[in-house]
Amino acid sequence: MDRTLVILKPDAVQRGLVGEVLGRLEKRGLKIAAMKLMQIDQETAHTHYAEHVGKPFFQGLVDFITSGPVVVAIFEGPNAQPIVRTTMGKTNPVDSPPGSIRGDLAVDLGRNVIHGSDSPESAEREIGIFFKSEEILNYTRDVDRWIVE
Repeated sequence: MDRTLVILKPDAVQRGLVGEVLGRLEKRGLKIAAMKLMQIDQETAHTHYAEHVGKPFFQGLVDFITSGPVVVAIFEGPNAQPIVRTTMGKTNPVDSPPGSIRGDLAVDLGRNVIHGSDSPESAEREIGIFFKSEEILNYTRDVDRWIVE
């Protein structure tokens, strides 16, 4: 089963959008395998955004993701990573279609509510930053047989 990391950014937590966003991903048929509310520290933010070091927007990313509590979660299901990315919408909410999380709930590139891993390799790396293996649950939901053949 595929897994991907999702971060509900400080703007999502501050605006009370956590339930709405998590619900949209669950309604797609994805299962939560791990989740926690946390404050990301500078070191973790630098590790998470390591691919952007040296870019002009790097410090802004770090400052924002560490500015308030976030919810980090692992979602699981067939094609979890592309399903999350499609459900999120494009990085810039202006380019995101209505019906997507960013298309419905965000208007600004810098306050776009959600992060989702952009590839299976990124998902594996990012999950390792935020979760220990013993924090990730394996379980079966009765509804799964109605979602996946």
